[in-house]
Amino acid sequence: MAEEFDFTQSAIIPYRLEEGKLEILLITSIRKKKWIIPKGFIEFNLSAFESAKKEAFEEAGVIGTNETIELGSFTIKKYGGRTNIVVYSMEVEKFKDDYPEKNLRKRKWYSVEEAIETISIPEVIKMIETLAVEIKASQS
Repeated sequence: MAEEFDFTQSAIIPYRLEEGKLEILLITSIRKKKWIIPKGFIEFNLSAFESAKKEAFEEAGVIGTNETIELGSFTIKKYGGRTNIVVYSMEVEKFKDDYPEKNLRKRKWYSVEEAIETISIPEVIKMIETLAVEIKASQS
């Protein structure tokens, strides 16, 4: 039997290759100011990935490729229920200075090691590690 969730969201791990080194973009949450990845509810007229891409622009000002890897999912308790969050990768193509939530959040590029030390969700840490391995394999 499939597991039941009260809510479903999608998220993006935005990345870029800077001089051959993988960098991960993190943003701050609005209330607790913790470093997180862009995420939000899946809009009824968009796929999970399209919704996550839209959130990445609104929350972090980034636009990326349509090529993606579904890195997995994790569950949190939020909104009085259980929320399942599906996570995708997205290579950033454009980095905009003007975006909807620019006054609500900070954003910062991190090395893979720094991102792993900064993120507090173990499942997201594992996904960043997986992404790093897959990108390294695709470069060789």
